[in-house]
Amino acid sequence: QVQLVESGGGLVQAGGSLRLSCATSGRTFKDYAMGWFRQAPGKEREFVAGISRSGGSTYYADSMKGRLTISRDNAENTVYLQMTSLKPEDTAVYYCAAQYTLEYIIPRNPRSYAYWGQGAQVTVSS
Repeated sequence: QVQLVESGGGLVQAGGSLRLSCATSGRTFKDYAMGWFRQAPGKEREFVAGISRSGGSTYYADSMKGRLTISRDNAENTVYLQMTSLKPEDTAVYYCAAQYTLEYIIPRNPRSYAYWGQGAQVTVSS
C-alpha cells in the first residue's frame, strides 16, 4: 500500500502561482512513477503532469504545458507540482497518483494508477 497526501491548494487570482505537494508513505517511493491529475465539476479526471521513478523524465498535458513544473524528492518521498500563470479554467480538484513502473514509464491514463491521494482544491478567481 502507498498512502498519498496532497497539500498546497487554495484560492489564487488569475495569473498567480501555487505549488502543490504530495507526501507519500508505505512503500519505496523511488519505485513509483508519479502523476498529477485534475477534475473539474462535471468533467472527467484528466492528466496534467507525470514524472518517472528517478525524476529523469517528465511529461505535461498540452492544456497546461509551459505553466507547470513537476519534480520529486526521493529522499523526502514527496512530489511537487509548481503551477504558474493560473487561469480560471484551471479551477479543479488536483490529485496525485502513484504507480509501480519501470524507469522512464509515465502512465497518463488514470486507470493505470493504483494509488491516489484525497485531492486538493485549487480555485482561480478572475
